[in-house]
Amino acid sequence: MVPAHESRAAEPVYRPILAGRRGELEALNHLDPAAVPLLAPILEVGAAVRSTIDTLRRLPVGLLPAVDVTALADGPDTELVRWGVPLVPVLGLAESDRRLVAHGAAARAYGRRALIRLRTGQDRAGPDASTASVERIWRLTGLAPDECDLLVDAGDVCCRADVRLAEARVRRLLEWARRHAWRSVTVAAGGMPPTLSRLPTDEPVRLDRWDWQLWQRLTDTGVGYGDYGVGPAVPGTGEAGDRLPTVRYTADGDWWVYRWSRRGGRGDGRFADLCRTLVSAPHWPSAGAAFSWGDHELLRRARRGAGAGSAANWAAWSTSHHLAHVLTALLRPVGDTGFRHRPDSPQRGRPHGGATRRTG
Repeated sequence: MVPAHESRAAEPVYRPILAGRRGELEALNHLDPAAVPLLAPILEVGAAVRSTIDTLRRLPVGLLPAVDVTALADGPDTELVRWGVPLVPVLGLAESDRRLVAHGAAARAYGRRALIRLRTGQDRAGPDASTASVERIWRLTGLAPDECDLLVDAGDVCCRADVRLAEARVRRLLEWARRHAWRSVTVAAGGMPPTLSRLPTDEPVRLDRWDWQLWQRLTDTGVGYGDYGVGPAVPGTGEAGDRLPTVRYTADGDWWVYRWSRRGGRGDGRFADLCRTLVSAPHWPSAGAAFSWGDHELLRRARRGAGAGSAANWAAWSTSHHLAHVLTALLRPVGDTGFRHRPDSPQRGRPHGGATRRTG
């Protein structure tokens, strides 16, 4: 298997799996133009509504998202070729014949490409059965193996033991994958807890990025990198009932979660206090507001240049920074082992505020 980023300069190096919600889509709309050809987002769509299609149409020119409608029932609304938007259909091993035929039509209409998503927790058949499943996909879609990207989705990894177990499963699947001439092979996982409501408030809390650790253990295989952005990999989870101002800020090997409940009084003041704490932290990038659109928006609020925003805004700004951080890390020259912190920042790894959680 050849990693995508070694084959052609314009090939993506990062495939984040993102919920098709307003915050995540807004982050994609504010990508730096230089990042667009390096990113191939996989959008999980929970409702085939007109607003989702309209949002896809507004994505940056050159960004070709993969769209996963597995959660939706078969029907005309989920026939992606009808959406009239350039995209890559996501195919599961258990898709119906009808859906595979429809996805094949979409793939041929939009660049003759598809992404096959193999979930390690659900698709547990042996190598011969897996081969029979993908051959069925190729037959019904009319696609060849080298027109399909393979995504090995390890799902939720929440501790060191999960990483070890996932690594063993993924390596077995990669051995099977070498039988076929895939366009690219990517491994994705998610390490964000399904809920943050039990974390301390009014102090930054460090969480391990177990998904990143899993991929680092697999770099010898030459696979590409994917994750779940700053969201959880567990289906149907999230923070719908938690309205506290929250930022999930990505750093090297960890996240810093900021949840503010009392300091600053009113909502705008609380969020300004949160942002002031963040921009003075060691993990705030040396480029500051120039690092990403999300960082720009967070610095504006640290200076009280705008209001606190909403949960969708907090997700958008967190996702924007995360995408920029991951791309920076993946494109870092060999031998460059650290993120560029401010010269006057304390040494990375020094405790900053809150406790460390989910350390296995």
